[in-house]
Amino acid sequence: MDADATFTTFDGPTRRLTAPLADTLTLLHAGPRAGLLTFDDRTGRSVDFDLSGTLDEVLARHLPPEPRSGPGRPKLGVVSREVSLLPRHWEWLERQRGGASAALRRLIDEARKADPDGERRAQAQAATDRFLGAVGGDLPGFEAATRALYAGQRAAFEAALAAWPPDVRTHALYLAAPALDAQ
Repeated sequence: MDADATFTTFDGPTRRLTAPLADTLTLLHAGPRAGLLTFDDRTGRSVDFDLSGTLDEVLARHLPPEPRSGPGRPKLGVVSREVSLLPRHWEWLERQRGGASAALRRLIDEARKADPDGERRAQAQAATDRFLGAVGGDLPGFEAATRALYAGQRAAFEAALAAWPPDVRTHALYLAAPALDAQ
C-alpha cells in the first residue's frame, strides 16, 4: 500500500474518518466495526482489512515496510503478470532496446506523460463512480450524478447529489474534484 494514500471510513451515511492507513487501521481496530465501510480514496473501492491480533500486528501486516538502506540493490517493486499479444507485436517488442519489458515500460511512461490531466480525470471518475455505486446506488439522483460526472458537469453533479446525506455528498465531491475541475 502507498504510504501517502488516504482511506475514508463511513458508519452508514456518516463519515467517521479520512486519514492515512495507520490512522484508519487504528480506528477500525479500536472499536465496534459492524456497519463500517472503508474506502480507498485513490480507487473508490471498498477495502477490508484483517484486524485480528494486536494493533501492532495489524499495522505490521498492512503498512508498507520501511525502505531498506544500506548495501545491495534496492527493491524496484517489479510485478510479473501475463500479457497476451499477437506474434508481430512480440517480434517488434523483442527488437527494441532493452527487450520487451523495457519497451513496454517506456511506452506506458510516454502515454502517461502525453496526457497527465486525462489520466488524472479518468482515475477520479472511476474512483467516484465506484464510491457512488457502493453508497449511493439506491439514492435519488444516482444516475444523473453518474452522467454528470462523466460529462464533467460540476453544477449538474452537485444538483444530482443535493438530496444525499451531507457526508456522502461531501466525499463524492472530494473524489470527483479532479474530474470536474479539469473540464
